[in-house]
Amino acid sequence: MKLLIATSNGHKLKEILTILSVTGLELLSLRDFPDAPDVVEDGDTFDANARLKAGTVAKYAGMWTLADDSGLEVDALAGAPGVISARYAGEPSNDARNNAKLFAELGSTKNRSARFCCVLALSDQRGVCETVEGQCKGNIAGAERGENGFGYDPLFIPDGYTETFGELEPRVKNGMSHRFRALQRARDDWAAIFRNECESWNAG
Repeated sequence: MKLLIATSNGHKLKEILTILSVTGLELLSLRDFPDAPDVVEDGDTFDANARLKAGTVAKYAGMWTLADDSGLEVDALAGAPGVISARYAGEPSNDARNNAKLFAELGSTKNRSARFCCVLALSDQRGVCETVEGQCKGNIAGAERGENGFGYDPLFIPDGYTETFGELEPRVKNGMSHRFRALQRARDDWAAIFRNECESWNAG
């Protein structure tokens, strides 16, 4: 079965390819579809954005498509940056500026609790979607640490660790990340589809 991953982000694609390993599943990306529509992710939630992206690309490509929307939610900032995590400091997206803005907004706030959230949407060729969600809870560090990962990884210390995602080995991060947990649910919930045992579903 061919499955289109609706991203051209090299970091995200590598992470998904590493985690979503299903026998007989051939994974493609938007790099294989250079003329795919540029989806404006203007939803109010991760779920809305993931559904929009998956459904739009699936109808364009005429094939099963997996899309995600993910980001960081910080309790002291009322859930910000949330759905605008990638463009928190404005367009174009820039990790360094986003991280700097987050530190500036937090200041000396003692409550540093946060979570990475990921919603995966799987769409059939008609644009009919189902979603699953994964979260990884932790805290925001006092300074950027580590060169691994991308985005807010150098700022985020997952529960049970003293290292940031930027310091942890990728295999360790990939074994606990929000995307890993969402993909685990996806493999369980959508196993029959990934094995190509059915062509569609009836979604409410």
